[in-house]
Amino acid sequence: MDLESRVAELERRVAALEGAREAAPEPAGGPDAGDFWALEGLKALFDRAGVPDGGVLFTGAVRPTAGERYEWQYGLPTRAVLDEDWAPAADVFAALGHPVRLRLLREILTGCRTVAELSELDGVGTTGQIYHHLRQLTAAGWLHTTGRGRHEVPAGRVVPLLVMLAAARD
Repeated sequence: MDLESRVAELERRVAALEGAREAAPEPAGGPDAGDFWALEGLKALFDRAGVPDGGVLFTGAVRPTAGERYEWQYGLPTRAVLDEDWAPAADVFAALGHPVRLRLLREILTGCRTVAELSELDGVGTTGQIYHHLRQLTAAGWLHTTGRGRHEVPAGRVVPLLVMLAAARD
């Protein structure tokens, strides 16, 4: 299948998913509606949209600190994930492959936002090492600066980060 045909097929599927989402009734129940209430809703959505291979969805509503709330969801048909080049994801994952970077992300997400605050923590290294790790995380899209030397996890990365950490648990 040539690229133009593949893009047209993806556009058709996305349009079908968006139409199904608009036509879908509000989800019933929540966890009390059964053990797999979210999964059953996702399968029904893909069935109505004519996506035979199914897909993946991750979502979350989190409050890492007082006053902050992140609600986010993202989903893709299976083919959209399997057919794309995975190589560009290597740098994004590699940035998370260091314990100090993960610690810095956790600290920033829970309110420790400046290099001065981060340097007071035990086990994160020197100020120069902290800057090195922050640059790596920023280059991979896991952080951005908000001015005055403050760092934050972009809103669109909070839930995906927590999903990946949850998926990595034993």
